[in-house]
Amino acid sequence: MTTTRTHPPGWARWWLRAAGVYNLAWGATVIAVPHLLFDLCGIPRLNYPEIWQCVGMIVGVYGVGYLAAAADPWRHWPIVLVGLLGKVFGPIGFAAALAKGTFPPAFGLTILTNDLLWWVPFALILWGAFRNHRRTGAATDA
Repeated sequence: MTTTRTHPPGWARWWLRAAGVYNLAWGATVIAVPHLLFDLCGIPRLNYPEIWQCVGMIVGVYGVGYLAAAADPWRHWPIVLVGLLGKVFGPIGFAAALAKGTFPPAFGLTILTNDLLWWVPFALILWGAFRNHRRTGAATDA
């Protein structure tokens, strides 16, 4: 039985807009000042800052995706899923680098704002999209 599609709550849109703006700002900063985080953490600068700038570009592109997903978080749940996966795997990679002594703990402060902050809202958006899909029988009904 198919029922009427419900609309995502306003907070879901707000969180995705916030994530979009945050990612665009973080990505632009990394592109413009690639050594900043390394200098702040007391880590030697990269020999090839262009690689780190590419990370900034990827983060910024995620920001564009989050802003697009904010228009209808349940319809655009794959963007939210990809974002959440990155926000889970990023800290795993950091933990591995920390265990090997590649990064100092101070570098992990970025994990708080880049990743952990977004876990709960993204997971709740995905849960809402799943529940809506089960209720209506189609995740992308207009």
